[in-house]
Amino acid sequence: MFDLPELLPPGALLVANDTRVVPARLLGKKADTGGAVELLLVRPRAGEGARFYAMGRASKGLRRGAVVTFGDGALTARIEGREEGGGLFEVTLEARDGDVQAAIERVGHMPLPPYMRRADDDVDRERYQTVFARVPGAIAAPTAGLHLTKELLERLAGRGIEAAFVTLHVGLGTFQPVTVEDLDQHPMHSEAFVIPEATRDAIARARKRSAPIVAVGTTVVRALESAADPDHMGHVCAAAGETRLLIQPGYAFRVVDRLLTNFHLPRSTLLALVYAFAGTERVRRAYALAIAEGYRFYSYGDAMLLRRETEVIA
Repeated sequence: MFDLPELLPPGALLVANDTRVVPARLLGKKADTGGAVELLLVRPRAGEGARFYAMGRASKGLRRGAVVTFGDGALTARIEGREEGGGLFEVTLEARDGDVQAAIERVGHMPLPPYMRRADDDVDRERYQTVFARVPGAIAAPTAGLHLTKELLERLAGRGIEAAFVTLHVGLGTFQPVTVEDLDQHPMHSEAFVIPEATRDAIARARKRSAPIVAVGTTVVRALESAADPDHMGHVCAAAGETRLLIQPGYAFRVVDRLLTNFHLPRSTLLALVYAFAGTERVRRAYALAIAEGYRFYSYGDAMLLRRETEVIA
């Protein structure tokens, strides 16, 4: 990663995800029985105040109408049922002092990946963030961005490499494992994203100078490709919405030219995206080398810089 400024041409545009991980893991107990309950707030239900979609588990299951308390009653959740399709619970949150978001911040836990095999602590509230994390809403860090330090960003700027940002709140759509043989049948959950006007304009300037668009992570790829301008190849529209875009081999990229990304696990939509971007056989050779050399996978693992054989530059 130290060599990244020298691996990119001067004038390149680096686009990163400025989402911020929230302490969305809630550990509590049923109000009537005291049974242990864990909720992971996946995303808010649009336009419905303090109502969320959540993953949940309890010692004896969760039923509609169950009330769960967190932080000695500072926060309360009522199970309203399941979303259409039966995947996630719909829950309504209430805070004792009336401020639900502040209560989540106080009593919630950082949703560290389960393979960390330890409880979160206060340090994780900053360490499990990128240095440019700004907009709260993710339940996992955009891990490629964890490689970028303030010093590295300064060196990139010194080489004439511009930086821009999108927001995609990392959720189940990013990391849910693939359990079907036909990827077209994989249930892709929606994730909220924003492409600001400043980023749209930065991409337009990069196109004008024939400079590549470098996505920091798969979440940036999905955000940019979801907002691709249908009338101008290589450009994006300023947009805010939700995406269920699933990128797999055969996908025609419209915006991203290069990709900085971690090494991903088999049977993941992330690996499918990487195959689509750089070619299945080329990526397999890279993974064979990574395994032979003992590279690290998972969120805090090693990264690679991929270049498309035919860039979008126009």
